[in-house]
Amino acid sequence: MKVLALLQSAALPSAAQPAVVGVALAYFAGVAAIGAWATRKTRTARDFFVAGQRIGLFPLALAAMAATVSGFAFIGGPGLLYSVGLGAVFVVLPAAITSAMSGWVLAKRLRLLAEVRELITVPDAIGARYRSRLAQGLAAIAILVAAIGYMATNILALGLVIDAIFGIGLNRAIWLGMGITLAYSASGGILAGVYADVFQGTLMAVASTLVFLFALQAGGGGLEAISRTILAADPAFLGPWGKLSPLAALSLFFVFTVGTLGQPHVIHKFYMLRDPRRLRWYPLVMALALMLTLLLYVGVGLAVKALVVRGELAPLARPDDATPVFLLRFTPILLAALVFSGVAAAIMSTVNSFVNIGAAAITHDLPVALGRSVANELRWGRISTVLISVAAALLAQLPGTLVALLGIFGWGLFASTLVPALAIGLNWEGATREGAIGSIAVGLVFTLVFETLAYFGVYTFPAGVTVSGLALVLSILVFFAVSWLTRRNAETALDPDVRLVMEV
Repeated sequence: MKVLALLQSAALPSAAQPAVVGVALAYFAGVAAIGAWATRKTRTARDFFVAGQRIGLFPLALAAMAATVSGFAFIGGPGLLYSVGLGAVFVVLPAAITSAMSGWVLAKRLRLLAEVRELITVPDAIGARYRSRLAQGLAAIAILVAAIGYMATNILALGLVIDAIFGIGLNRAIWLGMGITLAYSASGGILAGVYADVFQGTLMAVASTLVFLFALQAGGGGLEAISRTILAADPAFLGPWGKLSPLAALSLFFVFTVGTLGQPHVIHKFYMLRDPRRLRWYPLVMALALMLTLLLYVGVGLAVKALVVRGELAPLARPDDATPVFLLRFTPILLAALVFSGVAAAIMSTVNSFVNIGAAAITHDLPVALGRSVANELRWGRISTVLISVAAALLAQLPGTLVALLGIFGWGLFASTLVPALAIGLNWEGATREGAIGSIAVGLVFTLVFETLAYFGVYTFPAGVTVSGLALVLSILVFFAVSWLTRRNAETALDPDVRLVMEV
């Protein structure tokens, strides 16, 4: 499903102009400087994986926002809105809801667990909650597999953007983008990633706001004029569901509202917060940052549709061309340059987050699940970062539709394996280790099997029904059913200090 991954099957329109290239080079230099600074600050595995737990609220919220929206908000999202109308907003409407939910049901508990148990990963929290190495190990496997697949999709998208800017060919662009991201990820760890995300998140919010203003002007002088133009030619476009069926729109809303609670590259950042008492402001700060960043998503999609209706633009050959075409024709070149750099920034922030949690799964979680310990987690964390990055870059060379499958599979796997055991389990004392293990295993197997079968055309679901949504529902049902059947074990699966954290 296209909305789950930023992926273009062909090159983006060329943006290889001196101003665009210059801004991109300046951006990459800024990222390099952040990486060099963070390397000097990264001395332990806790520094590498959770930034020494010394990140303030505003950097945390901006980093979480940058990892959440990725490049989809700038390229895939406007193209989706141009194609299906207002139904596309059901992908982003959950953003404010989810930021509040994650702040209330996950952030405080994860941060306090880090204090009482010195945890540094999401599987760590699952292992502590259920006193189960098996649950922790299964969660680590799911995260590792999904992270590499999702990274491949994002690296391909990054390569497409870099190729559009520098015109060096897709394969070279993939390795260049991965190399830049890897340089600061392997040296400075998540500390470099967080402050690069702050830089990137600020860039994204500023660029999105400016582009939205130009979109209003180009579309006819405001939202009212844009709406009148579109309604005269295509009333369904602005209907409550757009051109989607009600089932498809509501399915998107469900998957992105509930499923986002299981995205480890975002919730892992809660471990890093310096002062848990500041979390009460997290939903507000996160919602405001998302609101600004998503202005481009809505503005460009609507403006390009209005421009096509009025005949000022030819119908797009591909929906994903909406943002590049609009930028290059209707905004100042420096703003276009800022947005192209912002797209690269958004994708790089997401890749950095995934490579960090993947390295943690290899270096920390899998050894813990096997009852082993790694002598030098910092060194092996850096080595694992390199290995995961190279593997993902190699996968990104595969045919585009297969890479898209990896992205869809990754997002759905995160949701189906982590939402029940973590988001629900940290708020329900009746959850059992058997329920957690069952839900993680079912989510892992169901998502892998049915996404693969769907890719090869063995079956098709009704329009609007997705494997990700069904896997999430099924894993939640298994979690509750197995926990109820094994409810006598609930007391033994909960340590007193974990219970206290859950009751706070």
